[in-house]
Amino acid sequence: MTPLRAFVYGAGLAAAGCLLAVWRAGILTGPAGVAPPAATSPGPQASFADAVNRAAPSVVSLHVRRKAAAGPAGGPPEGGSGSAVAVRADGLLLTSLHVVANADAIDATLADGRSLPARPLGGDPDTDIAVLRLAGEGPPPVPVGRTSDLRVGDVVLAIGNPFGVGQAVSHGVVSATGRNRLGISPLENFIQTDAAINPGNSGGALINARGELVGINTAIYSESGGSHGIGFAVPADLALGALEQIVAHGRVTRGWLGITGQDVTPAMAQAFGLKEPRGVLVSEVSDSSPAQRAGLRTGDLITVIDGQAAASSFEILNLVASRPPGAAVRIGGWRGTARLDLEAVLGERPAGLR
Repeated sequence: MTPLRAFVYGAGLAAAGCLLAVWRAGILTGPAGVAPPAATSPGPQASFADAVNRAAPSVVSLHVRRKAAAGPAGGPPEGGSGSAVAVRADGLLLTSLHVVANADAIDATLADGRSLPARPLGGDPDTDIAVLRLAGEGPPPVPVGRTSDLRVGDVVLAIGNPFGVGQAVSHGVVSATGRNRLGISPLENFIQTDAAINPGNSGGALINARGELVGINTAIYSESGGSHGIGFAVPADLALGALEQIVAHGRVTRGWLGITGQDVTPAMAQAFGLKEPRGVLVSEVSDSSPAQRAGLRTGDLITVIDGQAAASSFEILNLVASRPPGAAVRIGGWRGTARLDLEAVLGERPAGLR
C-alpha cells in the first residue's frame, strides 16, 4: 500500500480518485452495503506491431571505430554507435553523415543477428546524409512512403539503436514539417517529431503507421543529451535523392545562384507596394556568379523562381538547390517600381556553403 499511496499522491490525484483506483485493484471492498464500481471494459488498444514488423528488419545498428587524435602517436580507437536503413536490395544503406564521418571501420548488426562490415560510398554535408554499402547480403529494403502526405498529428515511430542498447522503437506524432533555420545543416527541411530520438538513433528510420519510411532521424533538441520530445528527421525523398546522386557520381551536386538576401518585412512590402510581406531583397550578388551574369543587382526584389512563389530566402535556397547545375531558371520580382524578369543559368553550389 505504501508505494501505491506515494505514487498516487505524488501524481496529485484527489482522494476520491485514489479510493477508486484502489477499488479497481481489488484491495478494498468499499463501505458496508456499497458495492465497488463495476469494472469498465477497456476500449480497443491500438497496436503498431504490424508497421514495426514491416520496417524493423530493414534497420541495422552501426558500430563505428575511429582512431583517436591524442598526441603525435595518436591514441586508442574511439567507438560510437548509430543506425542505418536498407533502402535497396543491393545492400545500400542510408544513415546520417555525422554517424560515419572519419570512420576507420564500420560494422552493421542486422535484425537477424548477422554482423557485416560496411563501407561509405559518399556523403552529403548539406543534408547530413551518407550512403553505405554492406559487404554481403543485406536486409530487405524498407517500404518508402510519401513524405509530402505527412500531416501534423500523424503517428510516426522511430526505429534505431538508442545508446547502443540494440534495436528499439519509440512512438509519437509529427509535430511539424518543413522545420528550418535550426543551424543543424545548410539545407534544412526537417520533419519534427516527439517520438523519442536518443544518441544512437541517428541514421535510423522514422516510419508512418503503415510501416513506410518517411524520414532519417538525425538530431534532437536537448539540454541534457537525452530526448525532450523535440527530434528532427530528414524527409525520405530528400535523403533518397542524395543517395541516387552519390551512387551515380560519388557526391551530390546542387544548383547555385550566388546571392545573399533579406526576407521582406511589412515595412519593405509597403514601400514596394506589395499586398503582403513575401519575397527576398537582394543584399549582395557574388562576383562572377550566375546571378551577376543574369543581371541581378543589389536592391532587386525576388518574388518568383520558375513560376513558384519565393516567400523567403529559405524558399529561394531550396528552389535553386533542388535544380541541377546548368539548369536555366526564370527570376521574377521588382527593380524599384519596374517588373523584373530575368533568366539565370545555375552554377554548382560550392561545398561547405552555408
